[in-house]
Amino acid sequence: MKARILICMGTSGISAGAEEVAKCFKKELNKYNLQSKYEIIRVGDRGLFRDVLVDIIEPNEERITYERVKVIDVPKIVKNHLKNGEYIKGLQAGKDYKQFFARQMRIVLSNCGEIDPENIEEYIEKDGYEAAKKALKMKPEEIIEEIKKSGLRGRGGAGFPTGLKWEFCRKAKSDTKYIICNADEGDPGAFMDRSILEGDPHSVVEGMIIGAYAIGANEGYIYCRAEYPLAVKRLDKAIGQAREKKFLGKNIFGSRFSFDLVIKEGAGAFVCGEETALIASIEGKRGTPNPRPPYPAQKGLWGKPSNINNVETLANIRHIIDKGADWFSSIGYNKSKGTKVFAIAGKVKNTGLVEVPMGTTIREIVYGSGGGMVNKKIPFKAVQLGGPSGGCLPESLFDTPIDYESINETGAIMGSGGMVIMDQRTCMVDIARFFLSFTVAESCGKCIPCRIGLKRMLEVLEQISEGNGKEEHLKFLKDMSQTIIDTALCGLGNTAPNPVLTTIRYFKDEYQAHIKDRSCPSHVCTNLVRFEINEDKCIKCGQCFTVCPTGAIDLKKREYPILNKEKCIKCKACIDVCPVMAIE
Repeated sequence: MKARILICMGTSGISAGAEEVAKCFKKELNKYNLQSKYEIIRVGDRGLFRDVLVDIIEPNEERITYERVKVIDVPKIVKNHLKNGEYIKGLQAGKDYKQFFARQMRIVLSNCGEIDPENIEEYIEKDGYEAAKKALKMKPEEIIEEIKKSGLRGRGGAGFPTGLKWEFCRKAKSDTKYIICNADEGDPGAFMDRSILEGDPHSVVEGMIIGAYAIGANEGYIYCRAEYPLAVKRLDKAIGQAREKKFLGKNIFGSRFSFDLVIKEGAGAFVCGEETALIASIEGKRGTPNPRPPYPAQKGLWGKPSNINNVETLANIRHIIDKGADWFSSIGYNKSKGTKVFAIAGKVKNTGLVEVPMGTTIREIVYGSGGGMVNKKIPFKAVQLGGPSGGCLPESLFDTPIDYESINETGAIMGSGGMVIMDQRTCMVDIARFFLSFTVAESCGKCIPCRIGLKRMLEVLEQISEGNGKEEHLKFLKDMSQTIIDTALCGLGNTAPNPVLTTIRYFKDEYQAHIKDRSCPSHVCTNLVRFEINEDKCIKCGQCFTVCPTGAIDLKKREYPILNKEKCIKCKACIDVCPVMAIE
């Protein structure tokens, strides 16, 4: 058996140069006649953004991981490590890498970064498609009961019980039914579905086979945004390989059940993550939501009963069928069972994908896998949970267990799993404005509360950010938020005010500073920043002098820098680079 060289080649790895690294490995192995001993395996991203990640796996030897590998490093790895058996300590993944993975419980992500996603044989070696074979020997009702018993809830954000959803569609009377995978991942900072599709596409295909059999569907659609070209490519290849193996098509696995899949590429509209808008898009219509009821389980795609689950939900199915509902339900917290994948981004030391049991606290993720704040001199301020429709929570809520009910009580939502960590440099008024500007741009405009109400809220937030805020603006934002929540047509509008409501609830002092004092405590809102250097905070590091594009900062050795306001263009480059927030 050959030793293996795993090279992480998802979108993250490829953008960091993984293709060139792989070519260089091949060249260097040939140079030392090692090509017969080592096999290069192109795997998906593992989750930690220290690309390019390279693993050397030799029989009966310790697995060695190298991080941030560049082409220039490859000759040294091949010569010193592979040829002479000497590890390259400067490149070896250290304690941060170990800390990132130490507390994770990887179920959905278990194959990501471990197998070649374009080789069905490697998936089969990991017991791939065994759950589907097992399921086709069960009665559909037995499968649904197993999923219900497991406690699996939709990982797309709403958290609706998956088994119950399947049951509704199973009981719907129709000669034609559809199962749909929602891979329209649109939250800024979220990339869970993309990584699963790029690193383990067969797990989604297998989950859809089981789901289709359970509800009585013979055709399925995977709705994936076109901005995920690598995911689409690997999905298409996985579907083709499954067809060749007779895992898709007529009489799959030698049974009487026939099922096939089609990939539908979306144009990237955030609103198409909503079920009825997604269905409209597949049908070739404009992606706008429709009132419910009727629900898709009764009248969905082409007017037929349809079941929609997101990528992470479907990737869990094979594990539940394989290991049983009791195993899955033993993981998690209260009514939230199993694990959840979170995308950690922002001002945290280790960014990437983390899969942890439901009920894990925010603190455990940020200071466990996340490794704490990237700059220890600038402390934590807030965490944004649930993407543009989520909420901003302060450190006082850090010990909140992450489950659907607990997070909802804070005013935020679980969402699909986006988690943005913010430090004291982040202005919460500006964050609310940013996320609201996103939902305003992504609103389909079909209903007045969303089309007009969100726009009016954004205008008020812009006035506050520019120093023209009034005390009555806060009441207006609260009242308009509640009106939109109560009357908007779909989930986009219903949840869009969350960032505004949570920032007012937990960071009202910042709004008051903007309105009453005409100042921005985080030094973000340009109109409210004086652009003066506070000598009591300044450490004379000179970084502001280095980045100033107009030469507005004078610096003499061992003296405090002096800011020339006539030259200053308020670009905020000095604020962004100052490690102690001395620019005010």
